[in-house]
Amino acid sequence: MSTLVYRAVSVVGFAQIISYAAANYLAAVIATPASTELGFSSTTIFAGFSLSLAVAGLCGPYTGKLVDTLGGRPVLILSNIIFAAGFTLLGFAQGLWTLLLAYAIVGLGMAAGLFEVAFASIVRIFGKNSRNAITGVSLIAGFASVAGWTLSVYVQERFGWRGVCWFWASLHVFVALPLNTLLPSPPKLLHLEKKDSASTDKVDKTDHNNQQTLESKIKSNPHAGMRTTLLLAFIFAASAFIGMGLMSHLPRLLEGIGVPLAVAFTVGALVGPAQIIGRILDFLFLGRLHPLIGTRLAALAHPISAIALMFFGAPFAVAAVVLHGLGNGILIISRGTLPLALFGAQGYGQRQGWLMMPSRFAQAASPFVFGLALTAWGENVLWLSAALGLCIFAALCLIPIQNR
Repeated sequence: MSTLVYRAVSVVGFAQIISYAAANYLAAVIATPASTELGFSSTTIFAGFSLSLAVAGLCGPYTGKLVDTLGGRPVLILSNIIFAAGFTLLGFAQGLWTLLLAYAIVGLGMAAGLFEVAFASIVRIFGKNSRNAITGVSLIAGFASVAGWTLSVYVQERFGWRGVCWFWASLHVFVALPLNTLLPSPPKLLHLEKKDSASTDKVDKTDHNNQQTLESKIKSNPHAGMRTTLLLAFIFAASAFIGMGLMSHLPRLLEGIGVPLAVAFTVGALVGPAQIIGRILDFLFLGRLHPLIGTRLAALAHPISAIALMFFGAPFAVAAVVLHGLGNGILIISRGTLPLALFGAQGYGQRQGWLMMPSRFAQAASPFVFGLALTAWGENVLWLSAALGLCIFAALCLIPIQNR
């Protein structure tokens, strides 16, 4: 990768650590102390988090279109300002309505500042040659879970739940925002790349011709393009439902199959490192293959781990969690690489917004729905998640690999 690629991947990746650490992991840390002080159930905090996911889903297509029009840098900078406003207001919350308003603002920040916009920003710069850069961004951002848990707990123990909200707001203003200002602009990058090597120009022309052929096929058979879009939307929503459901209830699920609760939390924490390893494997071994091939293999990871966990129980817990994490890490990358490979770079940002809208709603509903199923069925809920994982694999097999 060139110096400019490293620069773009580094600044976006480290800014994404802050965005994801605050957006996804703060609610679980502040739920108990905030609800106790404000006088309502801790589930209200998670309801606010679900609201933010819903707002992000609704606004995603519009922020994606902004990236297509303006480039990623101004949109990501705007997201840091919105995040800072949302977390600052959350720290000042005095009741239900201010809390919900704060989470709605955080949802706007999520629409403008998480992976969908980050991937679209990379594609806006590098075009069809963005796969390795997307993998690099997701690899760096994989450390968000570690940062989110450890920093939030550390700051909260010293400054309270309001202090940790203001802590993340300040990181958005003083760290993430300056990082995003360093993102190269598309015209500048394209100009430098043209000076860089003549061979790149030849590859770009070939890719452009191939992409025009692919687009003409889609136009001649719009139903095929719509079918692929719907299949991708289902794949991303179903994988998000499984991932969020397990992230919310994995310790409780492991306890149900015989793992002691204290050990279950330790085992559940392996999901994050396993996802990072999965992204490294994708970068090292799957980068030269069409992303559909690696995604199909990754989609089988959860069904295999879930079924094996049902049959072998607690002794297989570590292996099952690691296998699930490996697959989920690659599936998260596929949210950026599959649309690029199947539809190209034209209109990528807005398309990402529409594709990920069902995923946001699935993430919002998953903790509640998965929790109800776990309460009603116990560890047999794994049959549901395994069946859903097999449906993801089947949907991926219905999408043909385009030889571009």
